[in-house]
Amino acid sequence: MDDTLYPLSSGLNLACRKNIEEFMLHQLHIDESEVPRMCLDLYREYGTTMAGLKALGYEFDNDEFHAFVHGRLPYDALKPDPLLRNLLLSMPQRKIIFTNADKAHATQVLNRMGLEDCFEGVICFETLNPPNTPLDCADAPEANPTILPHSTPSKILCKPSIEAIHAAIRIACVDPKKTIFFDDSARNIASGKAAGLHTVIVGSSAVVAGADHALRSIHNIKEALAEIWEGDAEEAKQVVLVEQVIQSTAVETAVLA
Repeated sequence: MDDTLYPLSSGLNLACRKNIEEFMLHQLHIDESEVPRMCLDLYREYGTTMAGLKALGYEFDNDEFHAFVHGRLPYDALKPDPLLRNLLLSMPQRKIIFTNADKAHATQVLNRMGLEDCFEGVICFETLNPPNTPLDCADAPEANPTILPHSTPSKILCKPSIEAIHAAIRIACVDPKKTIFFDDSARNIASGKAAGLHTVIVGSSAVVAGADHALRSIHNIKEALAEIWEGDAEEAKQVVLVEQVIQSTAVETAVLA
């Protein structure tokens, strides 16, 4: 979702990182000289700085962390995107958001962009790291969008871990061979490919390792993947996982973002 449905130039990514650094400094009392390097190193090693902090033994409330980091983001920078909305609504495949962020952030982004009814559901932090009891995918309620339930992990699950990708595939109840995964992160793309997904790197004109295709902008999807709109829509009802383009042989799909 982040830096995939909207561009990196929006400034939310930079603002989020600054908020994380402030949380580390003021809430966890980490030495100011260590915060920037530590923030980046943990992100690189664990997928998110939050997951790295937890792995190191720092104790804090997950909801308080997300409220501090996402609650002060400049969401006004995000505007309704009618072009992307029309593209998404015209796609016959199921479409699901797959993000490391929390539900509140995902809701803010989708609402600000006018995309709240374009996705079947949201696989987010609470989905992969819930306090509640597990449900089978057959029991998952259909919503628009909602948190999809899963079992409580022993550690924080997040992209780019292959475990998180596999969990998302199970929760969404999709066949990875018939699913397209859009993401802006080369690491996430590599894990998606390792999990058997068709992969699209967004925000880059160069194909990275593990990517089947590259999109400079999500708005170019129809020009690059016209086959998504071809054929019988009933035969194409799989999923697209969108967060972060595909060879012409690969589109009987679902979409993860």
